[in-house]
Amino acid sequence: MQTSTTPHTSSAVSLNPSSAVVCDGHDQGQRRDGVSTVLTVAGQGPFDERGRLLHLDDPVAQLLLALANVAAVLAAGGLGWSDVVQLRVCSTDLDTLLDGYDAAVDHLAESGARPPTTFLEVRRLPVRGMTVCIDALAVR
Repeated sequence: MQTSTTPHTSSAVSLNPSSAVVCDGHDQGQRRDGVSTVLTVAGQGPFDERGRLLHLDDPVAQLLLALANVAAVLAAGGLGWSDVVQLRVCSTDLDTLLDGYDAAVDHLAESGARPPTTFLEVRRLPVRGMTVCIDALAVR
């Protein structure tokens, strides 16, 4: 098993026992010791501060806005991307989402984050026109 300490936080140990992964840019698992704060982030979508759905015809823009909304909840809780231990990305069109996921990997890499990520295709999301929804678990 390949195990290395990740640079984004001193308490995270990357666990990548297999090189066969669906997408690069995230760890298969992370172990963190001494956890005292837990923040759960409910599904965040591509909405502006007034609750309006944006980027109806642009799944990558929806993805990036949903990530920004996750970041806003993290910041409100006094945490950041380096504290995220699990990211779950739901999409109504997984093929299209994965085609544009490099933009999200680049966005997360700017913060030194490589959270273990699960991708799910769903039939629909709560708001018509919404193609992506992201929830997260953060600990410090």
